[in-house]
Amino acid sequence: MRVIGTAGHVDHGKSTLIAALTGAHPDRLKEEQVREMTIELGFGFLTLPNGEEVGIIDVPGHRDFIANMLAGIGGIDAALLVIAADEGIMPQTKEHLAILDLLQISTGVIALTKIDLVDDAGWLELLETDIRAVVGRSALKDAPIIRVSAKTRTGLEALTANLQTLLETKPARPDLSRPRLPIDRVFTMSGFGTIITGTLSDGTLSVGDEIEILPNQIKGRIRGLQTHKKKEDLAAPGSRVAVNLSGIETASIRRGNWLTLPDQYAPSRRLDARFRLLGDAALALQQNDEVKFFLGASETIATVRLVDAEELTPGAQGWIQLELREPVVAVRGDRYILRRPSPSETLGGGVIVDPRPKGRHRRFDGAVLKSLESLIQGSPAEVLLEAANALEIAPIKEIVARSRLAAADAESALSEALSTHSLILLEEGTPNLFSDLLAISQQRWQMIKNKTLQIVSDFHKVFRLRRGIPREELKSKLKLSSRAFHAILVQFIARGVVQEENHCISLPDHEVRFTATEQATVEKLRRNFDVNPFAPPSVKDCQAAVGAEVFSALLELGELFLVSADVVFRKSDYDAIKAIIQKTIERLERISLAETRDLLKTSRKYAQALLEHFDAIGFTLRDGDLRRLK
Repeated sequence: MRVIGTAGHVDHGKSTLIAALTGAHPDRLKEEQVREMTIELGFGFLTLPNGEEVGIIDVPGHRDFIANMLAGIGGIDAALLVIAADEGIMPQTKEHLAILDLLQISTGVIALTKIDLVDDAGWLELLETDIRAVVGRSALKDAPIIRVSAKTRTGLEALTANLQTLLETKPARPDLSRPRLPIDRVFTMSGFGTIITGTLSDGTLSVGDEIEILPNQIKGRIRGLQTHKKKEDLAAPGSRVAVNLSGIETASIRRGNWLTLPDQYAPSRRLDARFRLLGDAALALQQNDEVKFFLGASETIATVRLVDAEELTPGAQGWIQLELREPVVAVRGDRYILRRPSPSETLGGGVIVDPRPKGRHRRFDGAVLKSLESLIQGSPAEVLLEAANALEIAPIKEIVARSRLAAADAESALSEALSTHSLILLEEGTPNLFSDLLAISQQRWQMIKNKTLQIVSDFHKVFRLRRGIPREELKSKLKLSSRAFHAILVQFIARGVVQEENHCISLPDHEVRFTATEQATVEKLRRNFDVNPFAPPSVKDCQAAVGAEVFSALLELGELFLVSADVVFRKSDYDAIKAIIQKTIERLERISLAETRDLLKTSRKYAQALLEHFDAIGFTLRDGDLRRLK
């Protein structure tokens, strides 16, 4: 699932172009329609020639609404930079282009709109040359330029074809089993309640999931999901999602909050980051400057501390630490934007390298700078998790050894990974760097969990009258060692993922259910057992009466008990026989085959099968022709 975002100067035809492509105008507010200007984010979806549906976020072009633009542009897969043919490159064109560059959105198409207003072909050629000169220094330097007119529909097919080609070469968003949805819209719908929207990353969401709204730690549950106005049971990473929440009031959520699964993310008010000040910034960035910080759909005031410079001059890069007025949900690798509050100006942006630094850094500290340089290559916790992913299920000491982290880094990484549940301990004990306790990454846990559920579900579909898949068969299909399988199965059972009975694994809601016809044959067989409980129908007779599958189900359910290849009793009758034999031997100290036959008023076949069975299970001990209690 992909998302395209528009960019460009006000009144260059972004919304009109989206309306021509999708058939629906993205401006939904009355004020937007009256002023013929996008103010808030607009949303739609487009079907490409190959049948793929992609979401579209239409952002405001006016400089007064840059904050609204930033709330929607961060989660896109490709940009649609719109430039009007009758005006060319304007101030907000350059600012939007700079923002795309800072966010490293390098996939995109440049739409040269309103070509129906220009009669001079030479002007269009000159304009395209001018555009190439401006974008040549940005992430969109290789973007194709498509001449279009929303009014005459000229070039729309070429535009969608180019978007399709670009998106086909872009890899899908990764599923890290840690979904994070930056909320860009909150509203109430009659009959449904609270609805939020956003672009999902890092994992999937499912109907019924318990969720948490951060940073306020409000718990709720997903009542429903929609993507492109279609109901879905599961939302995939990279998709535009509308989430219907239960248990949460609309007033308690605002744009800029995050929807996550419980206990997977921790909000932070302090961030370490790499920063680049734009070359055309009006002023240098100074120590303790107050700025506006934009991440995902959030916006908050931040104080900048320069770590490796007295000041950052236009075009310079450096390390900064940000102190935020409001907490955010960030991860290493997130891209962000800084703007000056007054006079309003986009300053620059960069990448977050540590979303939860332990404290304030001293300026020009060599150890701090060395640590920051190493973090941009990969944090210790991420390195540790990569090692855990590679080993699948392994002792902590092996994961640490594979990570090749220094002891201090490994210790902090292990503590962080366990506290955030990105590394899951599978065995009881106190973890440390040299521990033999088995652990697994959250990502691998989710993969094995999904595979287990699929295997068990498929087994139920094929063998509906079986209690569940045999434990050893499941182990074989998962291709895990005995220790790893036992450890993760114990966790699955403890957390209600599956259940186990008589060494059979089943889904928690699975029950063996006979059809009406099968139930009728079972009732008839039960009446046959009632006639003479101690001389019941044979195994062959039972199978002929109810069928082999139903007979096996009765054995698994514990209603019937197999004594030999041809002798079967009802479990209740078997228990009664065992009690009678025990009392008789306790009184007489022994019993013979003939005495057993007469005592039970049965035939030699049943008596012999019973005594041989009791010998085999260690209940009795044969002494010549007699049996004694073992």
